Amino acid sequence: MARPRKPLLSRERIVETASALVDAEGLDAVSTRRLAAELGVSGPSLYNHFRNKDEILEAVADAVSAQVDLSMFEENDGRDWRTALHDWAVSYRAALTAHPNTVPVLATGPGRRPAGLKVADAVFGAMVRAGWPPAQATYIGALMRYFVTGSALGSFARGFVDDETAYDPADYPHLGQAHLLADRQQQVDEGAFETGLRALIDGLAVQYEAMARA
Repeated sequence: MARPRKPLLSRERIVETASALVDAEGLDAVSTRRLAAELGVSGPSLYNHFRNKDEILEAVADAVSAQVDLSMFEENDGRDWRTALHDWAVSYRAALTAHPNTVPVLATGPGRRPAGLKVADAVFGAMVRAGWPPAQATYIGALMRYFVTGSALGSFARGFVDDETAYDPADYPHLGQAHLLADRQQQVDEGAFETGLRALIDGLAVQYEAMARA
C-alpha cells in the first residue's frame, strides 16, 4: 500500500500548528479555516478532533502547562517546600514567557485541561505534605498563579521608550535613567521577578513558622 503523501491529521498536529500561529500572530490568528489551510486539510476534518476553536485554544494552553517542571514536588525529590516553590515558579514563568500570547488563556485557570490540573494537583499536594492546611495550600497555589501569570503578561522595562527626551526632569525628576530600561529588559524583568518571588516565599515562611508555633 502506498504511503499517504501528507501526515495523517491528529490532535497533536492541530495543536502544534495552532501553537505556532498563536506564538507568531496571537490568539486571534487561530480559526478553523486558517488551521485547515495551514494543515492542508478540509475545515470539517478538524471537527473529528476538536468541537470548536475554543477547544483548540484550550489544548494549546495545556501544551504550555505541560512544559512546566514538576519534579521538585515529587515525594522523593528532597527539596523543602520553599525551594520547591521557588524552582517551580521559575520553570512556570519560563514556559509562559516563551509563549506570551497564550497567557490570557492560561490565566483563566486549568478548567478541564489535564496538564494544568496536574500542575495544580502537584502544588497543592506538596504544600499539604509540607504541613500547610488545605485551605492555605489552596491560597498558595492561587497567589503563585497570580504572581507568575502577571509577570508574564507584559514587560515593565518595555513600558519605557529609549528616548531620553521623553522624560523631562522638570516633569519626572526621578526618571532620568528610565530611557535605559528598554535596553536592559531581560535584566530588569528577571530581577524584578526574582525579587518579588523571594519576598513572597519569605513572607510565606514567616506565616509557616508562626503556624508551627501556634
